[in-house]
Amino acid sequence: MTSAAATSAPTVYQNFIGGEWRDAIGGATFMDTNPAHDSEMIGAFQKSTAEDLDAAINAAQRAFPAWRATPAPERGEIILRAALLLEQHREELSRLLTREMGKVLKEARGDLQTAIDFGKFVAAAGRKAEGETVPSGLRDKMCLTLREPIGVVGIITPWNFPLAIPAWKTFPALVAGNTVILKPASDTPLLSLKLVEILSEAGLPAGVLNFITGPGGTLGDALASDKRISKISLTGSTEVGQHVAEICGRDLRRVTLELGGKNAVIVMDDANLDEAAAAVAWAGFGTTGQRCTATSRVIVHHSVAAAFNERLVALAQKQKLGDGLDPTVDMGPLVNRGRVKAVDGYIDIGKAEGARLLVGGRPARGGALESGAFFEPTVFGDVTPEMRIAREEIFGPVVAVIPVGSYDEAIAVANGTDYGLSCAIFTENARTAFRAMRDIQAGLIYINAGTTGAEPQMPFGGVKQSGNGHRELGPDAVDEWSEQKTIFISYPQV
Repeated sequence: MTSAAATSAPTVYQNFIGGEWRDAIGGATFMDTNPAHDSEMIGAFQKSTAEDLDAAINAAQRAFPAWRATPAPERGEIILRAALLLEQHREELSRLLTREMGKVLKEARGDLQTAIDFGKFVAAAGRKAEGETVPSGLRDKMCLTLREPIGVVGIITPWNFPLAIPAWKTFPALVAGNTVILKPASDTPLLSLKLVEILSEAGLPAGVLNFITGPGGTLGDALASDKRISKISLTGSTEVGQHVAEICGRDLRRVTLELGGKNAVIVMDDANLDEAAAAVAWAGFGTTGQRCTATSRVIVHHSVAAAFNERLVALAQKQKLGDGLDPTVDMGPLVNRGRVKAVDGYIDIGKAEGARLLVGGRPARGGALESGAFFEPTVFGDVTPEMRIAREEIFGPVVAVIPVGSYDEAIAVANGTDYGLSCAIFTENARTAFRAMRDIQAGLIYINAGTTGAEPQMPFGGVKQSGNGHRELGPDAVDEWSEQKTIFISYPQV
């Protein structure tokens, strides 16, 4: 069985439906290219339609009864085998991820490692207690709870973490006993396909996991609209999340949303500025700013603003841009040239609003950079909280520095956006750090560290318009993919 049809370059990859690799019914395909060298074709993928989706859902429905009846420890063992296979092929897949998405190889390895670590972690949930027994208030009565799978679920993943996010959604959904339709972003479908190949090799039965590619605007809507899909899990922009939530809400079907952020690092007047600047440079320019947890605002005490800016600008100027497979490169391309245009538009907005451009602010040109979607690491100074560059998610290597006069003002600015995903504070004062843990409105809070970084055993998600209250990863990851059933048992003497 193979995911690629026998053809000359570019390789044509297929959908995976009911345990078989298939072309889309309509026969159309689309191209996946390397954003560092946009003439390099990664492959052609199926431009699926509602007919292909219908076939995938039918396959998932047929597979569901047997899969839900499979003992949970056995389901977990398949996930563990998949994690070990990912580990075995880690370097090969990391290099492929860099070619497809653009992030530097060190970050691609981190993407793979997240999937591996979470696979090992969640596999053990197959042997975790799935409910609880509690005392009844009545005689001769017993109360307990059980967990059951939801049914056929749809997973829609973004392009910025093309293996980690599909893995951390798909693994717990499968351990819980659901069958899955996986639709990856069209910019990076290949790594999701590789995950499907590995799960199939690990022993996942036919029809339990189905994979289709195609345009999100039509295929994603069709997936979210189908009443046979009991739950949708989406990672994407807040606007797309609102749209999907509205569709699912019409039928009261479950939806898990992990959405955007406008994440801030607060730098107090007692902070270690070298540590703070290094953390902002990593969290702001790493993955070329294309993380939902990327640092896009720095709220710095005015007494140290100039010294902080000097350090951050120096670090931005040291960033070497290029192909992420080059071990000397610090920052790869944006995912496509459309993103270059979008980020460049925010530079014009920032200048028009009166922010001071300290470094960068242009698409990167010259030499090998001409063939890719590169953008200079950018820092704006003298930004005010009302500016659009301080409120809207840019999703590029752009950091806005906002000076403030006190802790209270810093907290007010940090909380003064529609988002609440990630936030950090740098301070040497333990009292200030503990106050910040209480006062910051965010799902993820970092003390003396940047705004990025997740661990499999810790919940991941945000508040306000960064999500809808659900959490991925962590000890309750499998429970997010199950329904709770309450049981009452009476046994009076007769």
